Amino acid sequence: MRYEVDFLVVGSGIAGLSFALKVAPYGKVCILTKGDASEGSTRYAQGGIAAVMYDSDSFDKHIHDTLVAGDGICDREVVEMTIREAPDRIRELVQYGVEFDRVPNSELRTPNSELRFDLHREGGHSEFRILHHKDNTGEEIERGLLEAARRHPNIEIKERQFAIDIITQHHLGQRVTKHTPDIECYGVYALDCDTNRIDTYLAKVTLLATGGMGNVYSTTTTPVISTGDGVAMVHRARGVLSDLEFMQFHPTSLYNPAEKPAFLITEAMRGAGAVLKDREGKEFMQKYDKRLSLAPRDIVARAIDNEMKLSGKDYLYLDARGIGKKQLIEGFPTIYAKCLSIGIDITKDMIPVRPAAHYQCGGIKVDRNGESSIHHLYAAGECACTGLHGGNRLASNSLLEAVVYAHNAAQSAIAQISSPNSEFRTPNSQIPDWNAEGMVLNEEMVLITQTKKELQEIMWNYVGIVRSDLRLQRAFDRLNLIFRETEDLYNRSVLTEPLSELRNLIACAYLIIKMARARRQNVGLHYSLDLL
Repeated sequence: MRYEVDFLVVGSGIAGLSFALKVAPYGKVCILTKGDASEGSTRYAQGGIAAVMYDSDSFDKHIHDTLVAGDGICDREVVEMTIREAPDRIRELVQYGVEFDRVPNSELRTPNSELRFDLHREGGHSEFRILHHKDNTGEEIERGLLEAARRHPNIEIKERQFAIDIITQHHLGQRVTKHTPDIECYGVYALDCDTNRIDTYLAKVTLLATGGMGNVYSTTTTPVISTGDGVAMVHRARGVLSDLEFMQFHPTSLYNPAEKPAFLITEAMRGAGAVLKDREGKEFMQKYDKRLSLAPRDIVARAIDNEMKLSGKDYLYLDARGIGKKQLIEGFPTIYAKCLSIGIDITKDMIPVRPAAHYQCGGIKVDRNGESSIHHLYAAGECACTGLHGGNRLASNSLLEAVVYAHNAAQSAIAQISSPNSEFRTPNSQIPDWNAEGMVLNEEMVLITQTKKELQEIMWNYVGIVRSDLRLQRAFDRLNLIFRETEDLYNRSVLTEPLSELRNLIACAYLIIKMARARRQNVGLHYSLDLL
């Protein structure tokens, strides 16, 4: 099947939905999502979204905190732009129907007599500035935006449609390399996961909002659909990628080995007073940073990793008992219920935690309008590299970045298609459909599932929180074998979702290792024993 739209959006999280809602008045929008529309990383974001909303805080403080967390390699102009735009983007989310918690019976009302937002504080932040909805903020944002998108007559949401490749001049028979000037995006090929048919989607503008690549690691808080699809597609299309060595490991995921993805224990709990402790019940963060349990995530994750290695244990503890029973149950109902379901009463018991792969700070390199190096191709959200995060993302800046860059990308895309001088080279009749002639259906799923497990263990053991030249070399050598085996399978098999995800994960693993080997200084989330 062939489809033609004005705006094509791949992904239905905060970035994809925000973009779609803004461009919908200017043309036909199609959103492709490889799972259910509500499934994605946005839904699992517990903590909240950072923004300066009141005079008790300041843009300068938020900018400073972001630059410090980024370890000196953020793009300062991007940081300033994003943080200064934040209040406007928050107000838009509220207009779309998103509900953030407010202070009950507050005497400090806003100028329009609304109750003030209830604000949390998280690691690396000098002020209380995290807007939230209890401990399921992402789920509330996803609900509000998805309901608004489904009401819009110009937006079509197509679920279980897995984008396979970006369509460029390569598919017209031209040779495309990373040095080819003026690579153009005409849309994507997408796999219908229910029929296994690969369809052609053509668009004037395409936005990738495909999320992260957490499943390149064996332990991750990200949903199972986070397989680096957007980054891998841009890699194959010879687009520019950046900073993929900076994988953020969240310090506190719930230790429950049988569960995947790992359940996240939000940083807001430490902001409310929870304290990290070793297996003997003693605090240890004073050995690593004066900010203790509220140090930035890279520091806390390395500290926990070191303490686990020193003790030989698989987890440590987060002690939230000092917060108070009422505040724990009312402020963190999701975490309370989850822990109770596996026999842990957080009002009485310490929570077993360990780090888990959580957020990819790098990705598809974009300008301030969210446009990639490939013309008419935008990216926003976790799959994009904007320069905001630098070497380490400040907590709750991810949802903010997604909504700011979705806005900027929408404004740029609208200007592109509205300009009388715009020229969209979309030779629809020349673009071929996907060719699967001669391919056979591979019935040996074990080849895919076992390779995926092997890849995830390699990345966890050798390219994790702490690295070395030897570990990176060993990972690269092992990955090279996996790559050759998988490409051989791909070249003779009918394409399926598991096979495509595996190829994407291998591509992402390669890029992480390649960029980690090139980074010859310990900065942010990249920490090598050979660079001490």
